[in-house]
Amino acid sequence: MKALGKLFRTTAFKLSFAYLVLFSFGAWMVLGSVGWRVREVLDEQISQTVDAEIQGLSEQYFEGGVRQLALAVQNRARAPGSSIYLVTTYTGDVIAGNIAASSVMATEAADLVETTYQRSGELADGRTHFALARLFVLPGGFRVLVGHDIEDHRVLRQILGHGLGTSLFWLVLVGTMGGLFVANRLIERVDIMSASARRIMAGDLEQRLEVTGAGDELDRLAENFNAMLSRISELMVGLKEVSDNIAHDLKTPLTRLRNRADEVVRSDATPEEYRAALTGVMEESDGLIRIFDALLMIARAEAGYSSDNMSAVDVGSVASDIAELYEPVAEEKGARLEHVLEPGLVVFGNRELLGQAIVNLVDNAIKYGAEGAQPLIEIRGVRKDDSIEITIADHGPGIPSQDRERVTGRFVRLENSRSRPGSGLGLSLAAAVARLHQGALSIEDNAPGLRVTISLPRFLPPKGESRSERM
Repeated sequence: MKALGKLFRTTAFKLSFAYLVLFSFGAWMVLGSVGWRVREVLDEQISQTVDAEIQGLSEQYFEGGVRQLALAVQNRARAPGSSIYLVTTYTGDVIAGNIAASSVMATEAADLVETTYQRSGELADGRTHFALARLFVLPGGFRVLVGHDIEDHRVLRQILGHGLGTSLFWLVLVGTMGGLFVANRLIERVDIMSASARRIMAGDLEQRLEVTGAGDELDRLAENFNAMLSRISELMVGLKEVSDNIAHDLKTPLTRLRNRADEVVRSDATPEEYRAALTGVMEESDGLIRIFDALLMIARAEAGYSSDNMSAVDVGSVASDIAELYEPVAEEKGARLEHVLEPGLVVFGNRELLGQAIVNLVDNAIKYGAEGAQPLIEIRGVRKDDSIEITIADHGPGIPSQDRERVTGRFVRLENSRSRPGSGLGLSLAAAVARLHQGALSIEDNAPGLRVTISLPRFLPPKGESRSERM
């Protein structure tokens, strides 16, 4: 009983029951309307027949008086399947007819009414029949009753009523069983999903909700939850990697910072040596602050906190400003920096984050790609269909194909780059910024060198808004 009560309390059963009640009411209305319409058609046919009979008998009376009327009634009464007739005097004496009595003879009703009558020879047993009849009073007080037996109509109505009742019974029974079946199936799937959710809450983040492949709303809900769990699992893994990397990469500069301060404190240093030591401590501190700023910016980008400060941004103009700013830096490294940017490279985004991402890519290109006989750093911006692509390419040693996806992780530094300054957060920040803007970061071989591209959705202003208004 507890399980049955659980089924009755489910939303699926309640919805099924509500639908069943509405459907049953609709079926009752349809079948009742059909039965009522059938009765109206049959009554209309009888009314027309009775009116024609009365018209004919009236003509007989006016042509030959009551004698001819009685003769006509007798002739019609003997015909197979005839109507019912009864002709009496004003005192009620029967003159002609094929029935013995009718309850309508005692009235003055002139309309077609449903009445009872008794056939000749059935007065003794009191058996009565039903008919639709009309009473017509002739001059002299003669009363003429013409009607049609409706026993077959009553049987037809009983059949329709029985069919309606039987149909409703089976409809309710099948509907109830169907509602219980649907509710039971729903409970089974919800119980399975609840069990998986409990295992996930217990710490098993590899657990996923069951997807049956039916493509229904529960499957879609499970797929969305599984995607959310995968994302949470990725963030947890990323958090663990960040913790490990922070412990590994920040321990060295912090230890160096502490040792340098300890060495100066223990030594009998001159003021100049104290000043030099403090300068070194400040430089180490600035490096640590930059790392934490980069981590904070990545976290904010991945959490979507920066999406509130988005607007239409000409990313081509931003890249052009960065190129002009870094040209002296590239020349200092012995490289040449060129930029070719199409006009109107407008995206919807955060100008600060987009600029920082491009700066990171240009800085990496100068740092690792300014090599060779004629080192060249190229910044290109193009529009492709509904996207904007900003590409920074160099002709340096590049990155092996097996490491290109790995280098977008936090604090990831390849072996050949560990001898150079850096924190391993530049590409990670650029990738996070691209994801924040519904875009992507791709790393490809520039043959030779490296080509990094940020693809962003092109900003499509609402119709009717002018360029000056959106900028």
